[in-house]
Amino acid sequence: MASSLPPNVHLSKHPCLRAKLSQLRSKGTNARETKTLVHEIALLLGAEALAQLDVDPDGTDETPIGYEYPYETIDCSKLTVVPILRSGLGMVEAIQTLLPDSVSVHHLGLFREKMTLQPVEYYNNLPQSPGSVARLAIVVDPVCATGATACAAIQILKDWGVEKIIFLCVLGALPGIARAAAEWPEGTQVWAGGMDDGLTDKGMIKPGLGDVGDRLFLTIGK
Repeated sequence: MASSLPPNVHLSKHPCLRAKLSQLRSKGTNARETKTLVHEIALLLGAEALAQLDVDPDGTDETPIGYEYPYETIDCSKLTVVPILRSGLGMVEAIQTLLPDSVSVHHLGLFREKMTLQPVEYYNNLPQSPGSVARLAIVVDPVCATGATACAAIQILKDWGVEKIIFLCVLGALPGIARAAAEWPEGTQVWAGGMDDGLTDKGMIKPGLGDVGDRLFLTIGK
């Protein structure tokens, strides 16, 4: 499958991630366990995806035994994390944990209309002043199924003015991942923890994970 992926798509091969993804797929995994697994998978995936960030020198500091060392950091002032509501909230803390400094979080509310499977935007708190536009947006959404929601988020952020997008998903379907990667290929890198081949007639990944938002927030059947 990896050989057929677009060049801006990256599929994790981390053994711990793959084992945790198998645990997450199980119908026996409860809401508390689902939350933990989504967080842990996002940590592993985020560590891979964010390895491309630049490290900047920031003077020197001193160790507890009196030795000076060069201090390195990452400029987080022009980064933002963009969770797609609801389920993207389950990945935010992992990205915040990985970054060495505080980073802004801007939410996008997008849902798929049940008949057409097309995304509908219902919430957007991206600040509109030119000086507040991030250079890099790290978009988090556990599932990329048809790719329509991912494409809508990428287009919204591109119109906002970001220079680059890193899109992270726990699991994607091959058609949806390819669609998201093609939306703005020169500005977007797509990272997936795992990938399945197809979708059901309702636009769900198969075998998939089910509805991660419902599993995280215990709203299955409502």
